[in-house]
Parts: sequence; C-alpha cells; structure tokens
Amino acid sequence: MNTDDKLEYVKYRIDSAFNAYEAAKVLAENGFWNSAVNRLYYAVFYAVNALLVQNEIHVNSHSGTRSQFSIHYIKTGKLDKKFGKLLTELYDWRQKGDYENIFDYNAESVEPLFSQVIEMINAIDGEIKTKNE
Repeated sequence: MNTDDKLEYVKYRIDSAFNAYEAAKVLAENGFWNSAVNRLYYAVFYAVNALLVQNEIHVNSHSGTRSQFSIHYIKTGKLDKKFGKLLTELYDWRQKGDYENIFDYNAESVEPLFSQVIEMINAIDGEIKTKNE
C-alpha cells in the first residue's frame, strides 16, 4: 500500500469508528442494547485498525488486532491500559450478545460504555494526527 492509499485508508477507518459510535447511540436510544454493544465494539476495532495500519503493523484477525494493539500501544505505555481492557471487554461482550442464545444487555450495563468508547477513539485519533504532523 503506497503512502497516499495508506493515509486514505486510515482516514476511512477513523471515520468508520466515529460513524459506528453514532450508530450505537441511535441503537441505544431505541433499546437495541445488543446491537449497540456490537457497534461500540466495531467503533474501537476500526480505530485500532487505523492506528495499526498507519504504523504498518499487519494483522489478519480480531485476535491479532487485540494482540498487536496491546504489544505496540498498551504495554509500551503509548496509550492507557484501560483502552486495552476496553477493547477486550467489548470483544467479549459482542461475542456474547451476538452469539449466545437468550442473552440481552440493558441500559444499565451499556450506557457507561459510551464515554469510555469515545474517549478511546479520540485518544487514537489524536495519536494518528500526531504522527501525521
């Protein structure tokens, strides 16, 4: 991937992160809690993916994404460890909400995630913009 393509892809992924976050808010406002968790997970996944691509860290799976994010950004202290925990928690919650039978999240469990997710996306976006300057 050449530099221009990489920059365009990274921008697309960050935009996708913010869009998925907004979609999660709409779903939550309408009581679709499992779907909101799904979108919150993908919001942080897209942001992490953008960061990894920008830094030419190649992954082929969700577990690879979590692992490489942890190695390069959490364990090094570049980003707060709470973001690594949030990514893992949202992955687990998405799996549970999407694939387990007769399981539903509720407002009490999901609403606190919104502030954490937007904080993480903004931190990653800031990290990306810092490198692009």
